[in-house]
Amino acid sequence: MERDPVTENNGNKAAAAAKDADGSAPVKYQLVIVTGLSGAGKSAALHSFEDIGYQAVDNLPLAMLDALLDQAALKEEPAPIAVGIDSRTMHFSPELFAETMRRVRTRPEIQLHVLFMDASDDVLMKRFSETRRPHPLGEGQLLRLAITQERKMMTAVRENIDGILDTSARTSSETRSILRRRFAGDKGPQLVVTYMSFGFAHGVPRDADLVFDVRFLRNPHYVDELRPLTGRDKGVANYVRADEGFDKFIAKLEDMISFLLPRYRDEGKAYVTIACGCTGGRHRSVAVIEALAGMGAIEDMTVNLYHRDLDRER
Repeated sequence: MERDPVTENNGNKAAAAAKDADGSAPVKYQLVIVTGLSGAGKSAALHSFEDIGYQAVDNLPLAMLDALLDQAALKEEPAPIAVGIDSRTMHFSPELFAETMRRVRTRPEIQLHVLFMDASDDVLMKRFSETRRPHPLGEGQLLRLAITQERKMMTAVRENIDGILDTSARTSSETRSILRRRFAGDKGPQLVVTYMSFGFAHGVPRDADLVFDVRFLRNPHYVDELRPLTGRDKGVANYVRADEGFDKFIAKLEDMISFLLPRYRDEGKAYVTIACGCTGGRHRSVAVIEALAGMGAIEDMTVNLYHRDLDRER
């Protein structure tokens, strides 16, 4: 089993478990506080939380946190919340942060997790140099001194966290994947998959991620009684399916798609368009897409069908 990359603070974890077991009101919603060092990936982390259904708020003043939580508690089924709070935040101090987190932990309706994003000084130096963005504590001083100053300030914050995610040796894609696995719960990341038919005569769709040419299949266009119909009609579908290569092609395509889609989802992709094209986009490509749409459901994915050129004038 893969070791959880989010290193837990067992003291705070035990305190949370004790709160769950003390018979108080049930937890109503999840709250993740994202804090840590500038350049360690806090903003990207908040985007990841948005992708898995959290309401994300960045750079929220600590004095406004209670008001945000009060508003969320008024809802029947509030969405989980992720809030970015760090050295950029107005009136931020480690002491005020600690006091605020202690107060939030006493609220029985909230399941709190404080996540600290970290990275080595050398990695932070490199990231700031590449992006050319100023460090929040820079104020004209050397970048390394600003990083050292912030790390010293945030040392006290680490005493009030539940987990640490070190992004020094991780790509943004790997970080997103870790956060999804750790915090998505039952909802999981959703991937929207669109199966599209089209006609090459009308251009290849620009938004397609995968394009397959199905013009090798037998063409109903040359059968007089099938020409006015489309691939959604039984006669046309049966004609195309009778091609000796159809079943083998569909099996290979389904196998590849079943392999790729979970990996696209885990990499953080939100939308994938799989397009199949024939000459006019009304017969063979439509029949193929209709067949692919009958694939077994893949977890955490929504499937759409779109026949782009089906109703185009012939």
